[in-house]
Amino acid sequence: MQRYFTNEQDWDGKYVYIKNEDAHHISRVMRMNIGDEIICNHPSGKAAICEIKEITKEFVKVEVMDSLDDQTELPVSVTIAQALPKGNKLEFILQKGTELGASQFLLFQGDRSIAKWDKKKSEQKLARFRKIVKEASEQCHRNLIPDIHVSSLQTILENGSEYDIMMYAYEEEAKKKQFLSLTKALLSLKPGHKTIVFIGPEGGFSEKEVELFEKYGCQAVRLGARILRTETASLYALASISYHLQELRCHECQQSHAIR
Repeated sequence: MQRYFTNEQDWDGKYVYIKNEDAHHISRVMRMNIGDEIICNHPSGKAAICEIKEITKEFVKVEVMDSLDDQTELPVSVTIAQALPKGNKLEFILQKGTELGASQFLLFQGDRSIAKWDKKKSEQKLARFRKIVKEASEQCHRNLIPDIHVSSLQTILENGSEYDIMMYAYEEEAKKKQFLSLTKALLSLKPGHKTIVFIGPEGGFSEKEVELFEKYGCQAVRLGARILRTETASLYALASISYHLQELRCHECQQSHAIR
């Protein structure tokens, strides 16, 4: 069933008004008719099965028929702080990171970032990026759309008090005999916690950036024994977090109930 994210002001009692590109998608692309059902997501994360009642040039009016209790979000909030990569890698990271459950993406200019953020095209780029994560959220049936912001590494770290754990993927950690694995770092994470994972650009983090991480209490973690590309690292981290805090615990819970 097709899923659409809506604005709070588009909900009017038991009716939802879908507008703009989504209304066009329903009527012109999907060619839906009155009586067809879709899923509407409220900004709060709640979702409902809705039936199409009216299709006009300006909007599609649907009626809320039944609420959904789908638990698709990760039990913890994961922010990916991504240093700008080359080419179109960022679009790949945003799309796949959304599918894997990231709650937010913070983009920053790394010391070794080859790509440069063009402030003149900032709004245009962010609009493009937000469309990518919105469509990815609809495709994978998420309840929320990840936020995307551009900042500096210094500013992100200065606001680090909002996170329960701050980690940065560091290739030198993978070379040590005594290292901090991502698994060990995740042991202290509990449902409802917030964490941020910093991912470097091609070439990794500079010594200056590493010193900055240590100054603000950010932990260096190893993402496996191999050196990962920048477009792979965040996906590895998100998949690991999903497995350890969602799939593994769900399996353990099922086993516990089975024993009882």
